[in-house]
Amino acid sequence: MSKKIATREAYGKALAKIGQENPNIVVLDADLSKSTKTADFKSVCPERFVNIGIAEGNMMSIAGGIASCGKTVFASTFAIFAAGRAFEQIRNTLCYPKLNVKVCATHAGITVGEDGASHQAIEDLALMRSIPNMTVISPSDAVETEAAIKAVSEYKGPCYVRLGRAGVSVINDNEEYKFEIGKAVTLREGKDAVIFATGIMVDAALEAYNLLAEEGIKVKVVNIHTIKPIDVDAIVKAAEETGTAVTAEEHTIMGGLGSAVCETLSENYPIPVVRVGIKDVFGESGKPDQLLKAYGLTAEDIVKAVKKAIELK
Repeated sequence: MSKKIATREAYGKALAKIGQENPNIVVLDADLSKSTKTADFKSVCPERFVNIGIAEGNMMSIAGGIASCGKTVFASTFAIFAAGRAFEQIRNTLCYPKLNVKVCATHAGITVGEDGASHQAIEDLALMRSIPNMTVISPSDAVETEAAIKAVSEYKGPCYVRLGRAGVSVINDNEEYKFEIGKAVTLREGKDAVIFATGIMVDAALEAYNLLAEEGIKVKVVNIHTIKPIDVDAIVKAAEETGTAVTAEEHTIMGGLGSAVCETLSENYPIPVVRVGIKDVFGESGKPDQLLKAYGLTAEDIVKAVKKAIELK
């Protein structure tokens, strides 16, 4: 069994590392630095860290001001406060002028767990991908998170990076993994169907691959770490090879990965698509594993979706 590391932990370590290498980076937090792990950056670059306090909208506006002076700014808080409470400032202050601010939001999805529906951001990908000029990334594990943070630090323009609270399996090889914004990663090959997964659901998709293989069903597994700009070529190619698709995300099926894939395929290569995700309901309090099972976000749920997708061919 692989070691489990929360993507927020990897974010903190990556930020501290690149912060020491790049004196142009400034980090802001909304009084949650121990939870978001920006405290790791503060410990090594205290003169470039600012705790804005519980004022998320103000934090995004300040981030935009600092970025307008030529700095690369990372702004962090919980996803529900970043994508939700500060939506207007992200839209008007960061994305409209295309400022160089990286909104790295932790505690996304229902795996926040016991904090319940009020803190479980299940709409953040939909909100962020709807804004012009915004790049949206949802890493699958610690290795991909570290690579993504390095990539967005070098990218010019606003980015939203979705990070989680709970530990997740490390599925990528630290030495060999290559991350490129907007480029999907094919993890397994198969002709019967394709599973497009993002974030923590990539691990579940790989588990589903193994379960399906035991039944003689061979599926292609594609990690869509960048929701926007989405890799149209990779999605269409996989659709042509398999003829049917499943999407998997720890997010509402409305407006996130499932919607993005359906939009892409309906315009380029229409095939049946079955979406695995949260079905237009709020979360509830519980242990992360219990919630994933309760909301149909397990490998077994992906297996059922693949079989349904194949029937629709």
